[in-house]
Amino acid sequence: MTTPPPALLIAGHGTRDEAGAEAFRSFVRELGRRHPELPVAGGFIELSPPPLGDAVTELVERGVRRFAAVPLMLVSAGHAKGDIPAALAREKERHTGISYTYGRPLGPHPSLLNVLERRLDEALGESARTPADRADVTVLLVGRGSTDPDANAEVHKAARLLWEGRGYAGVEPAFVSLAAPDVPSGLDRCVKLGARRIVVLPYFLFTGILPERVRQQTEGWAAAHPEIDVRSAEVIGPEPELLDLVMERYREAVKGDLRMNCDSCVYRIALPGFEDKVGQPQQPHFHPDDDGHDHDGHHHGHHHHGGHAHAH
Repeated sequence: MTTPPPALLIAGHGTRDEAGAEAFRSFVRELGRRHPELPVAGGFIELSPPPLGDAVTELVERGVRRFAAVPLMLVSAGHAKGDIPAALAREKERHTGISYTYGRPLGPHPSLLNVLERRLDEALGESARTPADRADVTVLLVGRGSTDPDANAEVHKAARLLWEGRGYAGVEPAFVSLAAPDVPSGLDRCVKLGARRIVVLPYFLFTGILPERVRQQTEGWAAAHPEIDVRSAEVIGPEPELLDLVMERYREAVKGDLRMNCDSCVYRIALPGFEDKVGQPQQPHFHPDDDGHDHDGHHHGHHHHGGHAHAH
């Protein structure tokens, strides 16, 4: 008899917004439908039902002993780094004999960047058909915001990766809470950089109180600046890319293959404009004191990008 694969436990933030909570629950149901071979359950850390503990209990009642937990979060902040591991440790005390592995957050994966690009296209509609049109669009990517600087830096990273190779005038980061710049300051900054057309893009998976706040603040700012064309884009939503990515994170967690940030590595992933770098042989940098040098100071061979191959 073969051992069944570990179950999939999806961990969400939680939201006071019923539509946002239902979007999460419906996403978890859809994952279960797509993967009948796996027990799938999901729960929240706070604010909305079901709590994560109930989801674990549901799996245990279905006979599950091993599971992989994937945080349904774009950025690794306090929830992903602290709250979920603490909640899982508590469940391990509560249910003897269970074991789990813990996956990593979702963003900024190239497939999600493609969804964000689609959201920008939808917001611009007919008014941006050509690369030249994109060249006068500035994007304000608005993340949740955190007291964790690493989490905020991840939003900056997503902004940079969204900008690379896509032809927008710029992609500026901002935050809806707990971190600067806030949405109005972010919009002011875009104007100082010369923006005439701005699309505000929420870096959120599903609808909720915070994405709605982003939209309201954007509309308020736009009303006070009629000379600037400002549009609001939609959240990422339960797209096929998101369903696939959760399964990719599940498989990584099951295999114990938690790599460094290979999702945005030009040597592994075809990023726009850098497709030729994928799979390039990696040469170490030669240090002058190494034996790799001829005595006349010439390098043997050429090097592309030192150290990346063995960093993985």
